[in-house]
Amino acid sequence: MFQNSLRAALLAAAVASTAFGIYRGEVPEVLLKAINLCLECIGIG
Repeated sequence: MFQNSLRAALLAAAVASTAFGIYRGEVPEVLLKAINLCLECIGIG
């Protein structure tokens, strides 16, 4: 029972954090960092 409550609380916190990041307009920044990291890994960037 406690584990289900903990999972639900963590899921709610993750969804709230994601929604807050989208609200603040951080999606392009995260996407840009992901692209740069990918290009560095394969040796292009």
